[in-house]
Amino acid sequence: MAHDNHAHEEPEIIYIPDDEGNEEEFEVIMKFEVDGSDNKYMMVVPVDSEDEETDEVYAFRYEEDGDDLKLFIIEDEEEWNIVEETFNTLVDSEEEL
Repeated sequence: MAHDNHAHEEPEIIYIPDDEGNEEEFEVIMKFEVDGSDNKYMMVVPVDSEDEETDEVYAFRYEEDGDDLKLFIIEDEEEWNIVEETFNTLVDSEEEL
């Protein structure tokens, strides 16, 4: 019988300030790197969302500096397209497992 190692992991939670400076809670659903780039990306969903089916997924480029996590909004359309394509490919390959 196969065991899903992800089922027992605690979700990784990060806090991102909104426009008013209020800390919002997000669950990290995936981290990945893009081939041919040193950039790291993470996909997060809001923790307090009422409807899990319509959860909006947010993508950020990130850097780790010791215990500090720096998030960067992806503003470049070409970079966004690469991130979105990589994310969709990873999701598709996980669903096949």
